Amino acid sequence: MRPRKRRLRSPEGIAATGNPLDPPAVVVSGGETTVTVDGDGVGGPNQEFALSAAVELAGSDDAAPETVVAAVDTDGVDGPTDAAGAIVDGETVAVREGRHALADNDATTVLGAADAVITTSPTGTNVNDLRVVVVPEP
Repeated sequence: MRPRKRRLRSPEGIAATGNPLDPPAVVVSGGETTVTVDGDGVGGPNQEFALSAAVELAGSDDAAPETVVAAVDTDGVDGPTDAAGAIVDGETVAVREGRHALADNDATTVLGAADAVITTSPTGTNVNDLRVVVVPEP
């Protein structure tokens, strides 16, 4: 049984309803990010999380346009790439292009083309994966 992909809705909910937090707000979360690999593309779990967020933000009428999402691995290596993760907003990628890249697990290619990849080089530590969502005041 394959795990379901979960859609990022928190920034939309925060911006539209003030639930669970009144904007402006910063949401920080940690924990290992995982992904099911079905495609032949290049990427890592944090880049795929960021790309998923970019697609959701781009396709949303409710998300604040200045919402920013970052996902990084503290060891500086996200999957089999030189990237640590990515930082995105609703204008990083077109919805169709992002969905195609997600279907092929090819986040690095599309995020790299958008200059959204975060590269740090290996840090020598592996504390956790980190995600930060910044939701501005509407």
